[in-house]
Amino acid sequence: MTATHIPSASTGSASSVSSASAPSHRYAGAPVARRLLLAGAVSAPLWAVSALTQAATRDGFDITRHPLSVLSNGSLGWLQIATFVVVGVLAVAGALGMRRALRGTPGGVWVPRLLLVNGIGMIAAGVFVMDPADGFPVGTPAGTPESLSGASIGHMAAGSVAFFSLIAANYVLVRHFRRAGRSAEAVLSLIAGTALLLGNGWAMAGGTAGTLTLAVGALTAMLWVSAVAARASRGV
Repeated sequence: MTATHIPSASTGSASSVSSASAPSHRYAGAPVARRLLLAGAVSAPLWAVSALTQAATRDGFDITRHPLSVLSNGSLGWLQIATFVVVGVLAVAGALGMRRALRGTPGGVWVPRLLLVNGIGMIAAGVFVMDPADGFPVGTPAGTPESLSGASIGHMAAGSVAFFSLIAANYVLVRHFRRAGRSAEAVLSLIAGTALLLGNGWAMAGGTAGTLTLAVGALTAMLWVSAVAARASRGV
């Protein structure tokens, strides 16, 4: 942790204040950093509201059978495509803000990098659309497609990159918060990363309601990162 020397009002000597408690808004780029962090803070809530609203209202969708990604199909598929892209752009902005907020701290290099990869992966997952499957949209044959399109393969690759970078970012945050003496945040980071790791692993293994466990894990990890960005925005 770095130290900032501020002249003492009473003695004129320099007193040392840790960068975690010093008002970081003193530097010229603070307004930009704050806006970037706020973009990251709204990314996960926006994803949750958009995706879950669609999941609850679109005919034929069952979150225990269908991944949220399949919402990109059908006449309203543009809503989920736009959600992927917009949320990905916001996540990229949040990553740039985190680079400024965490500079010089444990994890200050890798957390922003991993979150940047996650955001890019989200954008790519919107560009590459997953194939219709298992009765969604209505009229699609039951079960998984016999073969996958190139777009669907691209979507799954982008999603995997996004998920694993998000898991890693949460685990690096564990170290960051532990070194800062913030044990509660360290535990929450561990829970968030593990929720996505287990939820994704269960889905990939073909477990019962794996699409639901994946959705819960992804939302948990994303919402925690957004919460971290929101808190960081108040300190710049």
